[in-house]
Amino acid sequence: MNPRIAVALLIVGVLALGAVVLGAMSRDDEPAGFEGALMPEGVRAPDFTLRNQDGERVSMRELRGKPVVVTFLYTNCEDTCPIQAQTIRGALDQLGHDVPALAIAVDPPNDTPESARKFLAEQRATGRIDFVLGSRAELRKVWDGFHIQPQTVTTEHQARFTLVDSRGFQRIGYPGSEATPERLANDLALLERESSPTG
Repeated sequence: MNPRIAVALLIVGVLALGAVVLGAMSRDDEPAGFEGALMPEGVRAPDFTLRNQDGERVSMRELRGKPVVVTFLYTNCEDTCPIQAQTIRGALDQLGHDVPALAIAVDPPNDTPESARKFLAEQRATGRIDFVLGSRAELRKVWDGFHIQPQTVTTEHQARFTLVDSRGFQRIGYPGSEATPERLANDLALLERESSPTG
């Protein structure tokens, strides 16, 4: 065999092997697939415009263009709600940057701006999670749109997370007990990749 052809084939082989190795290494850092439960296609997140703990307007329509974490909490909760808030904090830490995170109140009128600010401060989530507040009538549309049972005297609210994609569709759901910061961060990264121009 001609020595030049042999050298050329060797170089091509080394380059091909390098491409395979680099491809495998880059895939190790990428999420493999959604961790949470895929929701039925075409289910929009309910549109609403309400106020957060600081009196600022929160609108689901205005959050389009990026994924949104939605959960359901009440400010006097001492068991599941702090865990849910910590799960969101951990997911945002894992992701490496914040995305909109909404905690929808499930116990009006006990969920007040003051109690919401106190809850978020205790969870070290101030500035990272918006506590969405309103009257029972105002929040009913939101609860119904996410199929959530609010807190009542006889019934504990549903502890759940929903990830809304950049187009405003409910995409991934987790019962509260199945969500971890790692799983949420994985799915948020995938939703972000979908919405990026090169995704």
